[in-house]
Amino acid sequence: MITIYGERHRLHHGKGELIDGELKPCFEMPRRVDIIHERLKHVGLGAVVAPDAFGIESLARAHSDAYLEFLQNAWNEWSAMGRTHDGLPTVWPARGMRTDRPPKDIDGKLGYYSMDAGAPITAGTWAAIEESAWVALTGARLVEHDQRAAFALCRPPGHHAGRDVMGGYCYLNNAAIAAEDWLARGAKRVAILDVDYHHGNGTQSIFYERGDVLFASLHADPAVDYPHFLGYADETGHGAGADCNHNYPMPWGTDWSGYSAALADACGEIGRFAPDALIVSLGVDTFEGDPISSFKLKSDDYPRMGAAIARLGLPTLFVMEGGYAVDEIGVNAVGVLTGFESAA
Repeated sequence: MITIYGERHRLHHGKGELIDGELKPCFEMPRRVDIIHERLKHVGLGAVVAPDAFGIESLARAHSDAYLEFLQNAWNEWSAMGRTHDGLPTVWPARGMRTDRPPKDIDGKLGYYSMDAGAPITAGTWAAIEESAWVALTGARLVEHDQRAAFALCRPPGHHAGRDVMGGYCYLNNAAIAAEDWLARGAKRVAILDVDYHHGNGTQSIFYERGDVLFASLHADPAVDYPHFLGYADETGHGAGADCNHNYPMPWGTDWSGYSAALADACGEIGRFAPDALIVSLGVDTFEGDPISSFKLKSDDYPRMGAAIARLGLPTLFVMEGGYAVDEIGVNAVGVLTGFESAA
């Protein structure tokens, strides 16, 4: 399996985030990708290649023009105020406030385009997130042309990013961008399977009224875990997207026995949808040792996950999402890939 990896992810490194009411070092850090990269080389999974460059139009299929303009200019506007620290929102448009008139100043814009304070703007954020999207797009093109599967080693991750909103470490929705690219190039249907611990609210919102993309997400119950406001089982799609959205919220403490049953059901829905290709939003924060998650999967479970996905027999693009038990992230993420390769 070929891997796509770019060095520009290092340009984005937030200094801190609020966890349990305290400012702590960011769990989403460059070292996450470094360890996965080293593990890929250790197991000899396949070639590692740099991404191709793509124009802004490839990103605009999944995101609004105004949002992309904001992301491109946010650091310059923030630093023009004399600020050298990370840019974070301090105000959000709550119920009863107007959202039809975007603010003109950077403090207002940060709140308008954010769902939380988990996506800091730094001097290198745009360069990093742009290349992260290129990594996913390059992977999609490789699978389209001559690869059974590819691994897009994206950082920052993307599945919490909506059409015009960032949050949860995510800015551009890499999986959605790749799906839109496949559809623009002739695919009739694409499925996205999100196995991250947290619900892929951004991906769901982008495709919720679409019948050409099926979204299935296995995640912690949003009644008690992030992102709290999407991810319930009764969210099944709307309009043309009716019955194309499948959520599997699970309780804290879920282990492989419970998780694998949900995975089997999600794979059944994907099989019935009969997509031309599959994108897997690959988060491994379902691991029992993850510092910000509460599932109980073990390292031996991840190859089983990959094998279950392989049995769908679809052209498959894996897109890296979460996973914050940094010492084990390489073993777990690459375990999914080797399990897939062994069963394919």
